[in-house]
Amino acid sequence: MSIQKINAGIIGATGMVGHRFITLLAEHPYFNISVLAASPRSAGKTFTEAVGERWKLSVPMPELVKDMIVYDASDVEKVSGMCDFVFCAVEMPGGKKEIKELEEAYARTETPVISNNSACRNFPDVPMLIPEINGSHINVIETQRKRLGTKTGFVAVKPNCSIQSYVPMLTPLLKYGIKEVVVSTYQAISGSGKTFKEWPEMIDNVIPYIGGEEEKSEKEPLKIWGNINNGLIENAQSPVITSQCIRIPVTDGHLATVFVNFEDKNNKPSKEEIIKLWKEYKGEPGFIDLPSAPKQFIYYFEDDSRPQTGLDRDLENGMAISAGRLREDPAGLFDYKFIGLSHNTLRGAAGGGVLSAELLYRKGYIVKK
Repeated sequence: MSIQKINAGIIGATGMVGHRFITLLAEHPYFNISVLAASPRSAGKTFTEAVGERWKLSVPMPELVKDMIVYDASDVEKVSGMCDFVFCAVEMPGGKKEIKELEEAYARTETPVISNNSACRNFPDVPMLIPEINGSHINVIETQRKRLGTKTGFVAVKPNCSIQSYVPMLTPLLKYGIKEVVVSTYQAISGSGKTFKEWPEMIDNVIPYIGGEEEKSEKEPLKIWGNINNGLIENAQSPVITSQCIRIPVTDGHLATVFVNFEDKNNKPSKEEIIKLWKEYKGEPGFIDLPSAPKQFIYYFEDDSRPQTGLDRDLENGMAISAGRLREDPAGLFDYKFIGLSHNTLRGAAGGGVLSAELLYRKGYIVKK
């Protein structure tokens, strides 16, 4: 397949997820970084000047962005005129309302938006993508374009980073009728956009609350598992999910402890069947060979000491999901329990956004202007 590179803008380029987007796109086979944008205080500076010593990743800043001028993200006409589509990971003082307005403003300039933000996630005509699981949800984009009055512009989002540590493992089990799920997520500090240098209070500390995370953990999977009806996504009605989300002192990687009950205990899968389903589950990106798609989506570890955050978060360039400790509940309160792990700023944030953009590009939704 002959690839014509598409110009990508990064809105929120000076934050941690923006940094991840930059490293992932620096040598991407489909996309070229053509413009960087951020808050007004960074506008007019080179990227190096805007970031200073706040480069948040262990890998070096790519040379190609060091001298690029950072533009004001609110200058929609200017920024959209310099790219074919944008990745958005911006924080704004007006919160979700202001971010929604900004993303839809870009879409109305016929510039597709791949968003890491939560502002548009609950709209039934906005696909919220884990491409291996619900790539078909991109079909609602036509409905969204009618609402926005666009021909090529739209907003597509990725889900909350925490749910990707357990939703992939639950998905192939849905056919057995999952009744209820209890999940606790143990989330890295990079999920807040910070490093230990910036947040020394997190060293040797655990914070038992992350604002908004539990609601997202309980509701967003139901949209992921929803069906399209009359051009809109209808959320699934089950299973019931309850969660707790905790901040822990690790740099990257969200780990989940998961407890599952099935509707019919006489028809639940065996442990061997579940592991086989996990190992064989691929989803569409695996079949159409997208550059960021992991060759193996879910890894299962037989060793009870795995997955470990430090050892396993980077599997398949941080795009694979790890599972372990699948066992029946000896107390009989649940049918099974297991551990899940995902890299929150790669699979859960920028990497998931890039994979979604690759899928949308291959399906003809992202094109040269």
